[in-house]
Amino acid sequence: MPITQVDRIWMDGQLVDWRDAHVHVLSHALHYGSGVFEGIRAYETARGPAVWHLDEHLKRLFRSAKLYHLEIPYAREALAEAVKDTIRANGLTACYIRPLVVRGYGEMGVNPLQAPVNVIVAVWPWGAYLGEEALERGVRIKISSWRRNAQNALPAAAKATGQYINSVLAKIESLKAGYDEAILLNEAGQITDGSGENVFIVRDGVLVTPPTSAGCLDGITRSSVMRIARDLGYEVREENLVRTDLYNADECFFTGTAAEITPIREVDDRVVGEGHRGPITKELQSVFFAATKGEDPRYADWLTYVEDRG
Repeated sequence: MPITQVDRIWMDGQLVDWRDAHVHVLSHALHYGSGVFEGIRAYETARGPAVWHLDEHLKRLFRSAKLYHLEIPYAREALAEAVKDTIRANGLTACYIRPLVVRGYGEMGVNPLQAPVNVIVAVWPWGAYLGEEALERGVRIKISSWRRNAQNALPAAAKATGQYINSVLAKIESLKAGYDEAILLNEAGQITDGSGENVFIVRDGVLVTPPTSAGCLDGITRSSVMRIARDLGYEVREENLVRTDLYNADECFFTGTAAEITPIREVDDRVVGEGHRGPITKELQSVFFAATKGEDPRYADWLTYVEDRG
């Protein structure tokens, strides 16, 4: 999806003009993918913009950095304020938020430890990742011929910039084949996730999603949906799945900060369920979007308001 330009980006402790937010062409991250990031959303609510799971996202950012021996030169609380400051500076009521920590200019080679660290927070308006109509109609997906990174090659627990080239290969393959998105398998042939989303199936009223040990990211939206489903009385299991589990599911959907809850209507040209958004997916979406708008008190602590109005 194209980026909509706004006014300001937070870089290394200060807000700069959008067009002045530069890094050097010899920055370590540009050559070796040595960076970590998060994808976060802020939603419009009756109390103004509110950031969805801000603290959880920043905790994961620091966990990702730890795995790569990347020292973030700001406290988590300072980055939380940076996120709110950047939203305010751009006058946005809802937006996508991209915190990014990269190894900068000064060192070349695969030893990154002496490279300086740059920290960026950017925000911009962004709609539904797979299209607004997909939230109701669902998407067509393809099982990719590309396998997900092995856990002992590149750890799925980290959202690191360079390792997403694996997802880029799968995404391009699916688009060129006429699909909307891809699903990747691990080396054992088990389902991991989409190119940038977790995946769930519904079978006989039970929700099933792959465990993180299969190679998927421990998604924050994934955890939120598991909590919502259990609160609604559904059983939720983390179990290894294979491609035929998707083909034969009653319902299937993606979750993620960008994708939110997006139904899957076809897998490898096989219709899932009735070929449209199923009733459980619809119910989960209803509660999820109410929570993002601050309309469900059960999930009030999932929101951090940009303007604290008491």
